[in-house]
Amino acid sequence: MQPTKKLRALLIVSGLLAMAIGGSILFTPAAFYAANGIRLAAEPDLLSEVRAPGGALAVFGLLMLAGVFRRAFTLTSTVIATAVFLSYGASRLVSIALDGAPGPGLLLAAAIELLVGAAAASALARGARQDAEVA
Repeated sequence: MQPTKKLRALLIVSGLLAMAIGGSILFTPAAFYAANGIRLAAEPDLLSEVRAPGGALAVFGLLMLAGVFRRAFTLTSTVIATAVFLSYGASRLVSIALDGAPGPGLLLAAAIELLVGAAAASALARGARQDAEVA
């Protein structure tokens, strides 16, 4: 997969976004969730369950950024960006269908996740077409 300027920009945005959100959830979960009106109890079990996906999201962000600096990793980074952002956005849509609409901040998060995920999926499709033309 050819790392174009647009793809590099997408991987930078997606990687930094995932790292920022994941890092905030990992290190300051109460403040992060409070921004959307969610109050976390100071219970070790709950905080452990909240922090763990934050750490995973931060690592996925690093893996997304790896594709910017290592051409051999570009395809993997783009697949990770697609999977992470589309799965978060789609999961929010499932939640909306099952639980009702959340507040505006979380609706915005869903829109951003779906947009970034769709952009990454589009980049994968373009890359596959280009690879097929070369072969």
